[in-house]
Amino acid sequence: MILLADGGSTKADWRLVDKGQEIKKVITKGINPFFCTHEEISKEIDNTLCPSLNGYNIEEVHFFGAGCANPEKNVIVRNAIADNIKASRIDVNSDLLAAAIGLCGHNSGIACIIGTGSNSCFYDGKSIVENVSPLGYVLGDEGSGAVLGRLFLGACLKNQLTKGLKEKFLSEYNLTPPLILDRVYKQPLANRFLASLSPFILRHIEDGSIYKLVHNALEDFFVKNIMQYDYKNNKVHFTGSVAYHYQDILHKIGTELNIRIGTIAQSPMDGLIAYYS
Repeated sequence: MILLADGGSTKADWRLVDKGQEIKKVITKGINPFFCTHEEISKEIDNTLCPSLNGYNIEEVHFFGAGCANPEKNVIVRNAIADNIKASRIDVNSDLLAAAIGLCGHNSGIACIIGTGSNSCFYDGKSIVENVSPLGYVLGDEGSGAVLGRLFLGACLKNQLTKGLKEKFLSEYNLTPPLILDRVYKQPLANRFLASLSPFILRHIEDGSIYKLVHNALEDFFVKNIMQYDYKNNKVHFTGSVAYHYQDILHKIGTELNIRIGTIAQSPMDGLIAYYS
């Protein structure tokens, strides 16, 4: 049996697969070695994942995760998995490779993630050959949930939203300007807090001030990332919660910029299962 995982900063999606058939699905907290220690990851796997895997003989684990783009960080995740699962093979790779494989399979294309964070690459059908650095939600991550949250809060606190929307938001989330500043600047995992505002943004996407904010942020992703690849000769594919829920806007921007949009999937998991089968 093979255990596949698509690990984001907010949640990790685990699938136990046997001969192409999904046997189990388990959701754990986000696993990102830039924000989580070996001990925290191991504990989450032990407490949340392992109880669902008792009795199954797992031969291979293929973990694809946010923050897993260099060997030093990958070792943290691999060791945490090995603490709890005795498989003969444990591979840890980036969530970007998962997106590329899940969206493109054995074909070339431009693969993008727009979820809590954002990233992109050119995939030649075998490996990632070009990658514009995402830089994280402070310097980059254009269009991501964290950046949409950051932009939304900035517009909210600087009174740039449609009248009444600021008060509605603060009341619904039981927040005040000082509490927001504390969550962003003093509390851990500010990216998750910012991304957690996405449901409110999505519910009010018909509001002019919100629509403009989201459209401009996603267009920024196209300009600063996609347009650095050979987009004229390749389709652009997307995965991630933000990409999925705002796919109408992605198609609109693609038309405006003469960029061909291919698959838009909430998760690359179906493609990964097919690939490893």
